[in-house]
Amino acid sequence: MFDDLPALVEFARAGSIAGAADRLCRTPSAITRQVQRLEDALGAELLDRSVKPPRLNALGARVLEQARDLLQRAEALKSLTSSDAEPHGVLRIGLAHPLAALPLTAPTRALTEEYPQVRLRLLSEGTSTLFNRLLAGELDVAIVALPVGRTAPPPLLTNVVATDRVEIVQGGAATFDGNWNSLGRASWVLNPLGCFLRASLTDHLERAGFTPMIAAEIHNVHLQLAFVQSGYGVGLLPASIIARSDSRDTVEVLRPPSFDLKMSVAIVRAGQLGALERAVGLLEQGIRDLFEAAQTQ
Repeated sequence: MFDDLPALVEFARAGSIAGAADRLCRTPSAITRQVQRLEDALGAELLDRSVKPPRLNALGARVLEQARDLLQRAEALKSLTSSDAEPHGVLRIGLAHPLAALPLTAPTRALTEEYPQVRLRLLSEGTSTLFNRLLAGELDVAIVALPVGRTAPPPLLTNVVATDRVEIVQGGAATFDGNWNSLGRASWVLNPLGCFLRASLTDHLERAGFTPMIAAEIHNVHLQLAFVQSGYGVGLLPASIIARSDSRDTVEVLRPPSFDLKMSVAIVRAGQLGALERAVGLLEQGIRDLFEAAQTQ
């Protein structure tokens, strides 16, 4: 029945069977058969054949309205799944907590200026929660930090767009030295348990014979930086955050022996995104540019 709807719509537009045939590049007899099949499927006559040429009757006019709506919805569905279509709709983005401090206004503004029919919806949560939301279809992409060389668990797809160094930092008034014996006496401002960056730091301290003393567990990177600047404790922060903030004169980077911690910044998705593919590609490039700019500062 659905395949016969265009015949009815074009008949109404052209005003005749012959006109509909021209519009659909078919023969008049083929258009007549399609309209008859549609009438048989609906169990009602849609044309008034008492006049020449036939015209839609009252019921046919009501069916025509619904037919147009169905065909428009079908085209919208096709454009939603086509990567060739102009990006449109809501792009749902998840940000892992360590990356929630990224200055995303520039890449997101560039995205919406290039594709004005795209609207953004952002949220920040833990990485494992973001993965679950991707698998449940509640997000389109997630921007996450991963250990270098690691990917999101299958069937999720991972595209690494940048690598960032992670630094040990102390406030300007602190007096710790860049060695493990000194840092073993420090109080720490870190991400909560479950963070691979914290796990790596803990491993280095424990191999040096120390158990880290946790002064505060904070998800928000900007708040961690503020605590470090105030002298509340020593922190572990991405180099890009330090470079982009006004903090370089108020914190000191400490690099103890054998400590070379990096993280991958990745865009993770569950599959193809249809019409949103090009929008996500532009977002990926924008984030890549952010980290390249931070590394040159």
